[in-house]
Amino acid sequence: MTKRILNVVTNVGHYDDPSHPTGLWLSELTHAWEVFEEHGFEQTLVSPAGGAVPLEPRALKFPSYDKTAKAWRASSERMGLLENTLAPEDVDSADYDAIYFTGGHAVMYDFPDSEGLQRITREIFERGGIVSSVCHGYCGLLNTRLSDGSYLIAGRKMTGFAWQEEVLARVDKLVPYNAEEEAKKRGALYEKAKLPFVSYAVVDGNLVTGQNPGSAKETAQKVAELL
Repeated sequence: MTKRILNVVTNVGHYDDPSHPTGLWLSELTHAWEVFEEHGFEQTLVSPAGGAVPLEPRALKFPSYDKTAKAWRASSERMGLLENTLAPEDVDSADYDAIYFTGGHAVMYDFPDSEGLQRITREIFERGGIVSSVCHGYCGLLNTRLSDGSYLIAGRKMTGFAWQEEVLARVDKLVPYNAEEEAKKRGALYEKAKLPFVSYAVVDGNLVTGQNPGSAKETAQKVAELL
């Protein structure tokens, strides 16, 4: 049977300060999408509110704006997918073998408290499906609890965008919280690469996480290997 992936994207278009736009970090979707497509997986997009997905302007510049991202933006069909994403209540988790949380700073706002996404994530994880995230996508895992009430990430090795990377990206004053710190507070065994912004992915059972935008391809490859 064909494996099916649920890709999670954001609906948020700016930081707390509306003069600072943000959104989906496009290459974190396109790099993974390409890997999953090469494996013949079926893919669907879901967002916390359903509907349209704004793009992070910084991701549409060199070096993040590569051929996969350019090809996506040049395709009216692909861009159309970002206009009409499913909402969590439209999703039956039993239809999916894996969930993949994309990033961009926007997700810090709408991923953590989406009860619908938490439900889907918990259900996929508890039946042995794969839960994965890249970069800030792990904000979508921060508040997800398992049926026994424990945090999904508690006691598990994982990674995600590091605080050092926030500082280097000069957004440490804009972000609503320190995601690395929040993951540790919930008991995650957080780890990161020795150098910022290099590809780094961690597998712990059926949890697969990537550290930063450059880790999307490696993260997707690890998901594909597990599937």
